[in-house]
Amino acid sequence: MSANGVPALALADITCRFVARDGRGGAYTAVADTTLEIAKGEFVSVVGPTGCGKSTLLNVAAGLLAPSSGTVEVFGEPLVAADGVNRRAGYMFQADALMPWRSGIDNVIAGLEFRGVGRTEAIAQGEEWLRRVGLAGFGDRYPHQMSGGMRKRLALAQTLILSPDILLMDEPFSALDVQTRQLMENELLALWAVDRKSVLFITHDLEEAIALSDRVVVLSAGPATRPIGDFKVDLPRPRDVSEIRMTPAFLALHREIWAAMREEVLKAYEAQKVL
Repeated sequence: MSANGVPALALADITCRFVARDGRGGAYTAVADTTLEIAKGEFVSVVGPTGCGKSTLLNVAAGLLAPSSGTVEVFGEPLVAADGVNRRAGYMFQADALMPWRSGIDNVIAGLEFRGVGRTEAIAQGEEWLRRVGLAGFGDRYPHQMSGGMRKRLALAQTLILSPDILLMDEPFSALDVQTRQLMENELLALWAVDRKSVLFITHDLEEAIALSDRVVVLSAGPATRPIGDFKVDLPRPRDVSEIRMTPAFLALHREIWAAMREEVLKAYEAQKVL
């Protein structure tokens, strides 16, 4: 909770139904009666089996998807998806959302320019953010000239330059190799530690969730996904994600959360075999 007791993001009794794909006009319930709160400055990861509705919840939090029922509040104010996106949040997608025809610096400052910031000021801020994510001197390169890790750093700068109060992150590092992924996780934690934005982080990787987070929320297998566990990560900060994974406290917490997840992962796996 924030100092006044109001969470940064509050999803209350969220249910999302979609038209079923069987051609019979029925409904498919992706998420059912889900309540989730993220306090100001809190880093929360959501894990669960493939297809359990993690990204659906993130899209609801972003205002990109209106729930069938339930409410979303941002710092105590109701969010209505029909009125537009959650303007206090920055969204980092799983796939690159970079514009290939724009250079690195022009990608980073695109949001500022859309807000009407003058180009000189926008470039000054953009160059500072390139420096902060380790890309100083690379602003003239285009996305296709950058490695996967460099593009993720660019996307992170593109998101953070707008100074969102909430970060919504949808498996942003899943496509990276293990070494680059751990470097990016440490980069994220270092940037987050500066001003402690509220983070809702979606991942299928339980180790990543524990290494990054203050809390890990576990979702059930679909359909009608709902939270089945909420675990506090009481590990010291600052953290090095590769080193923290070797500690007895981390391993004990991993065993505890996996015990809650295992049956749901198996359910999802068996359902996919039927399909």
